[in-house]
Amino acid sequence: MELQEFPDINSVRQMRAGSFGKGPFAIVIAEDKSETAATLQHVIQLGFRKAFLFAPEGMTLDPEMEELAEKLVVIRDRTRRPNAARDAVNAVMDAVSGEWIHYCFNGEFLFYSFCEDRSVAEVATFITEERRASALSYVIDLYAGDLHTYPDAVSLDNALLDASGYYAEPRRDANDQDMDRQYNFFGGLRWRFEEHVTESKRKIDRIGLFRAEAGLRLRDDHTLSNEEMNTYACPWHHSLTTAICSFRVAKALRSNPGSRDDIHDFRWHRSMRFQWSSQQLMDLGLMEPGQWF
Repeated sequence: MELQEFPDINSVRQMRAGSFGKGPFAIVIAEDKSETAATLQHVIQLGFRKAFLFAPEGMTLDPEMEELAEKLVVIRDRTRRPNAARDAVNAVMDAVSGEWIHYCFNGEFLFYSFCEDRSVAEVATFITEERRASALSYVIDLYAGDLHTYPDAVSLDNALLDASGYYAEPRRDANDQDMDRQYNFFGGLRWRFEEHVTESKRKIDRIGLFRAEAGLRLRDDHTLSNEEMNTYACPWHHSLTTAICSFRVAKALRSNPGSRDDIHDFRWHRSMRFQWSSQQLMDLGLMEPGQWF
């Protein structure tokens, strides 16, 4: 099957609702080639019907990506420009209205409770039955233990994560009032190396799985224009949350001129080997199964 490809983001904005069939859909913003193929393989394995890959002009597809051609839609875009993720998600939004979508960057991997045995369509159905249209995601930093062997801090086989050091603060509105069931979450490398991270980029929460609606918009801070969809739970009980395990911050800290010479090791006394397991993430309290057993 021939690869479906769009020359720019505006071409996607012109697509009518329903043009891409039934979801759920994944959106992968490739800032470079690092583990892009692994991220695409992961979302397809979870059961996403199609993956929209936003990639720079000239970025070629690895053989592993070419094998997924029938499930890929490639959109050429300058993915390192400011707000590229926001624009990518919003460009797809109207064309897949009513369908569930997940968005992430390359080198990021979505986990939800029991994802080893249950498809993303099943989790979307469960969330819908709870009268919700979104699931909060915590972005959990991954990093290689040995930066001499892995200077870009990326290693799927030797990934570590922080087992503690996470906290939340109530989110406040324009009138400095606490917002209902909304918190800003912090932790991981953005917390431990906060002197190298601008304040606006320190929080680790993202609405990483939600049902698209015509007119719904993703905002610059990874929240949605519908405030109820930004809540961590419904009013009457705990709701399911997800985790996005990500090498993105570690890779950035190792490549940015302002931080790379100051960081020689990401390991600390609470580093733990990542087992690529939803059970490990639940045991650490990094995602919530809610009522889904």
